[in-house]
Amino acid sequence: MEFEELIRRRRMTRAFTTEPVDGAVVDRMLDAARRGPSAGNTASIEFLVLEGPEQTGRYWDTTLPAKRRSTFPWPELLHAHVLIVPWVDPAAYVRRYAEPDKTNTGLGASTAAWVVPYWFIDGGAGAMTLLLAAENEGLGALLFGLFDHEDAVRVAFGVPSGLRALGAIAIGHRAPDRPSQSAGRARRSLETIVHRGSW
Repeated sequence: MEFEELIRRRRMTRAFTTEPVDGAVVDRMLDAARRGPSAGNTASIEFLVLEGPEQTGRYWDTTLPAKRRSTFPWPELLHAHVLIVPWVDPAAYVRRYAEPDKTNTGLGASTAAWVVPYWFIDGGAGAMTLLLAAENEGLGALLFGLFDHEDAVRVAFGVPSGLRALGAIAIGHRAPDRPSQSAGRARRSLETIVHRGSW
């Protein structure tokens, strides 16, 4: 698929079939996602990969208890065969920038020295690459927040403390879907967001 077509076709999918996703396809998508940019080549992104109803069911039991599911507006989201939770390590950036080739930046002192938390920026680039890789494989994907469930997911799946979740990405074969309310919002035109030479 041509890159421009890939960009234009990518959208958030909220309804999936129960059809499995081949493990080799998941590995290709993860391999693409790990190649995103990373400040200082810190490369702190790691992925919790949950495949199949048993593993994804544990995730949903942790974040969406059964008593709340009857009112959940996207029930077919729970059919996604794969859930991937990207995690980043802020402390890895501090360690990397304390190394001799980066000490002059002052960013090796602590996470507080980072005015812009690049672990989230780099992780977001990896997450976007994963979304594009899913589209390239002919699959649907949805990035959604963990919000107040981050620690519960950490405990349920043994994620080390100190790592931060970027959200979760559901991946699977698309089912007939209805767009979210946000999908009706028009994208801003190029002319309204580009400021050449000055604002």
